[in-house]
Amino acid sequence: MRVVLDACVLYPSVLRDLLLGAAAQGLYQPRWSERILEEWAWATLKLGVKQEAAARNEITIMKRVFPSCMVQSVPYIEARLLLPDPNDIHVFAVAIHSQADAIVTFNAKDFPRHILAEEGLDRRDPESFLWELWSHHPFEMGAVILKVHTTAEAMACQPVSLKALLKRAQLPRLAKAVTVDQAF
Repeated sequence: MRVVLDACVLYPSVLRDLLLGAAAQGLYQPRWSERILEEWAWATLKLGVKQEAAARNEITIMKRVFPSCMVQSVPYIEARLLLPDPNDIHVFAVAIHSQADAIVTFNAKDFPRHILAEEGLDRRDPESFLWELWSHHPFEMGAVILKVHTTAEAMACQPVSLKALLKRAQLPRLAKAVTVDQAF
C-alpha cells in the first residue's frame, strides 16, 4: 500500500517515528515531496531555530533511509485539481502521481473524501491508519511502538507512560488498545 504522508503528520516526532517505523517494517510504502518536507521544516521554525535544524536533520535521514519515497512535483496534475484549500493541492497531486492509495493527514476538511475518491484515493487520519497496521501486524507494530517508547524514555531520562505518550501523539484509541502485554 502506498500512502502520502502530509506535513502535519510528520511534525509531531512520536507520530512521525511510528509512521516511519511501520514503513521500515515494510507495512506500507510512504510517499512525500520536497514541498511536503519543506512545510514540515517550516512549521518547526515556530518552536525555534534549533527545532528547525533538527527537522532538517531528520529530513536528511529520511531521504537517505527511504530514497524511493520522494515524488517530484507535478504542476500539470496540480493545474487540474481543486480542493477547499489551494495550498493542499500539491499533496493531492503527489498522491495521484505516485499512484498512492491514501493520504494520511489530520486535515479532513481540506481533503474531502468524495473529491479524493474521484481519483481513486482515500483520506486516512493517522490514528485509524496506525490502528489498522497494528490490528493486522501486531508483532511488527509492537516492535515499532517499543522502539518509539524506549527512545522517548531515553530522551526524558525517566520512565514515560506508553499510554500518555500515545495520547499526546493524538492516538488515544491506539493508546487504549495497546498494552505492554499486547504490543510486545
